[in-house]
Amino acid sequence: MSNKREREKRREQRLQEETKVDSGERRTKLLQMGAAAVFLAIVAVVVLIVVNGSKSSGGDAENLTGIESVDALTKGIPQQGMVLGDPKAKVELVEYGDLQCPVCKAYSEEFLPQIIENKVRNGEAKVAFRNFAFLGPQSAPAGAAALAAGAQGRGWEYLELFYRNQGVENSGYADDAFLTAVAEGAGVEDIAEWNRDRKSAKFTDEVVATGEEAQRLGFTGTPSFSIEGPNSDGVELLGTPGSPGEVEESIEAAG
Repeated sequence: MSNKREREKRREQRLQEETKVDSGERRTKLLQMGAAAVFLAIVAVVVLIVVNGSKSSGGDAENLTGIESVDALTKGIPQQGMVLGDPKAKVELVEYGDLQCPVCKAYSEEFLPQIIENKVRNGEAKVAFRNFAFLGPQSAPAGAAALAAGAQGRGWEYLELFYRNQGVENSGYADDAFLTAVAEGAGVEDIAEWNRDRKSAKFTDEVVATGEEAQRLGFTGTPSFSIEGPNSDGVELLGTPGSPGEVEESIEAAG
């Protein structure tokens, strides 16, 4: 009788151990499924951004759109160079972008306005644009043109207006006529000075330097973001965030 009880006891122990293994395997599978779902959600966001960013052919120097909406977005916010926001803001969000990048265009239209309205306008953060111009031969001249507009206090207007009228990547649309039209639409006052500046070594070298900076940080695509504030661990890399809310949370944590 005692042997029978012993066998039953060992059987119960074995079943308990098997149940634990099965539970662990299920938990692992659920975690894997959750990670896969998050990955697929991010992929879906990126696909949506690219699709939305490619709906308009753009690139028409004689038919710029979005001037009023860009002016409304930046109105009343101080800017210096390619930094938008109060210079004393404790948190700095940095975007590394390429003006020819369709995903950058989508971020400028669908992500950054919320951040600018909720975090930059109230002085909680400032946002800086730095060129990571690698998509094609017209990327660097376009980036230098934005910097030249920034020298006259219209850098963010130039940036946002360019994106709203962005043409098909590497189609040749970003020529002198298009760049000049964007400068005029962005409110650059001295076009002659802007023309000299955008071709100067000062700004063409800066485009190269910030691109190298992006690579040193480990960025391989655009747009890529970093953030720094009193509560951050130095410069923290955000990569390509999945939502404006994610960036706002990073700003709050860094400040």
